[in-house]
Formats: sequence, structure tokens, C-alpha cells
Amino acid sequence: MATPEPSQDGFRLNITLVYSPAPRQVREWSLALEPGATVRQALAECGIFEEFPELAENRLLAGIWGQRIRLDHLLADKDRIEIYRPLRVDPKTARRERFDRQGSKSAGLFTQKRPGAKAGY
Repeated sequence: MATPEPSQDGFRLNITLVYSPAPRQVREWSLALEPGATVRQALAECGIFEEFPELAENRLLAGIWGQRIRLDHLLADKDRIEIYRPLRVDPKTARRERFDRQGSKSAGLFTQKRPGAKAGY
């Protein structure tokens, strides 16, 4: 396991911050912060609000390794901060629409497994 990067009065935390502004696009920052730094301080340090001003206008949702956290959460070494954008479509609705497009004969459990068998068996 790698040790944190040294600073003048101790060690620094190595933090990764990621944000996906659109599907299939990911922006990543690597930061070295003082121990005791919060998510809010990491956001200010990387300059994400200058690059994506729309984030400053909305209520920001963030997480560390997939677990939602508040912006005053204290960071640990090797944390990966993720900024979440709001869903445009409810996943259940999207799944239902995809099923309607594919039809019952070609979707998951409902495919016909052997000649003459009922769909779903």
C-alpha cells in the first residue's frame, strides 16, 4: 500500500475527483490535499465550478466510491469523489420502454428456449 505524499508539516491526501458531464464523457482530477480536508474543499481546489458553472447553480450530489456523502465529509487518503448528475429518465421507465420495443419474444426470460415451448418457460 502506498503512503500518502509528504508535505511540509506531515502527509497529504491523494484524492481523485471524477465528473461525467454527459454520457461517455468523464473528467478526472488528481488532488493532493492536507489531512482534514472536506469534499467541499476538494471541489474548490480542483476548479470544477469554473469549468462546469451549471454545477454551482444546482444542489450538488456527491459520493465516495459509490456511497452518497455530504459536502462536509472528511476525506481519507485514496478517496475517489464522484459528482452525480441527475437522471433524465427513471430506470424503471427506461427498462419498460426497452421491453416494449423488443417485444416479449426476444427479451430476457421471455425468449422462446426450445421449439414449441411457451414464452417464459
